[in-house]
Amino acid sequence: MAKDKILSEIKDAEGNARKIVENGIKSKHDRINSARAEAREIIKQAEADAHRSAQNAIKSSEEAVALEREKIIRAGKNDAEAIAIKASSKVDKAVDMLLTEFERAVHA
Repeated sequence: MAKDKILSEIKDAEGNARKIVENGIKSKHDRINSARAEAREIIKQAEADAHRSAQNAIKSSEEAVALEREKIIRAGKNDAEAIAIKASSKVDKAVDMLLTEFERAVHA
């Protein structure tokens, strides 16, 4: 009977070992699946962060371009006003010169 008992204990040990291996394999698969899900979430979050960062960079660039545009427009308006003032002061001189030339042409 000792042999029967030993064989029975060996079968029980083999059964327990099989359950431990099966549980280990199941645990391994569960951890792998969990890690993959976590990796997908990390990638999704990273993509969202990258998109937000890109949008912020675009917005900053657009604001900088708008400020530079306004600066250029103001400078252009100031230059145009200066030219207009300078030209305005020369209108009387130009009119006098044209009248003189016209009178010279008429009297010639």
